[in-house]
Amino acid sequence: MIVSTQGLGKSFDGHTVLSDVSLDVEAGELVSIIGPSGCGKSTFLRCLNLLERPDCGTVTVAGVSVSREAGQGWTPAQERLAHQLRGAVGMVFQGFNLFPHRTVLENVMLAPVVVKSTCKAQARRQAMALLEKVGLEAVADRYPVTLSGGQQQRAAIARALAVEPLVMLYDEPTSALDPELTDEVLAVMRQLDLDGMTQIVVTHEMPFARAASDRVVFMQHGRIVEIADPDIMFVNPAAAETQRFLKKYL
Repeated sequence: MIVSTQGLGKSFDGHTVLSDVSLDVEAGELVSIIGPSGCGKSTFLRCLNLLERPDCGTVTVAGVSVSREAGQGWTPAQERLAHQLRGAVGMVFQGFNLFPHRTVLENVMLAPVVVKSTCKAQARRQAMALLEKVGLEAVADRYPVTLSGGQQQRAAIARALAVEPLVMLYDEPTSALDPELTDEVLAVMRQLDLDGMTQIVVTHEMPFARAASDRVVFMQHGRIVEIADPDIMFVNPAAAETQRFLKKYL
């Protein structure tokens, strides 16, 4: 298992968002997380790379584990482990989050230069290779504002890949895009899956979840209700809650 959580819990202002969430993901899997809005999917994803600190439970990524007991504070030792864990994870957000005052190439080069102290010449070569991988080598010197939404999201994927992560996390990566641009982004994710990249995707794109996933996770009310192969999840789900949610897709 390259990613594992045990008993994750998270609350905001007394409202429980995650409750006893446990999930194991094998290296090379593409796992889609689906469920109604507000069910805790995005919070769970942010807990995986500790952008949100869980109130309790354990997160393990690539052999680095961070645990917290209920009621325990957050210690410097935990933060050091969290920093180490984040080094194995790339994150792609719904809103692209590219730096507008930097070119596409500069956006992709930034993290290797600043975080990993890679020399600029090497970072440039690596960035151009990644932009070619996502089909953006021709726009490397343009600024994000001049790109389509699909191009910006592909640039964001290239930027996340620049730190050579072992796991890629996506939080609704296509929800701000129209169908044609959505296909551009999903095609890149499918290619990364073929390349063996471990990917965990929070998505409302049910056709993608069904066609591309190794497994699908259904969440509701802050809990994992069901985990199944897509051919089972989208044809004959076991849980009544899943059946209701997927009614129009079954």
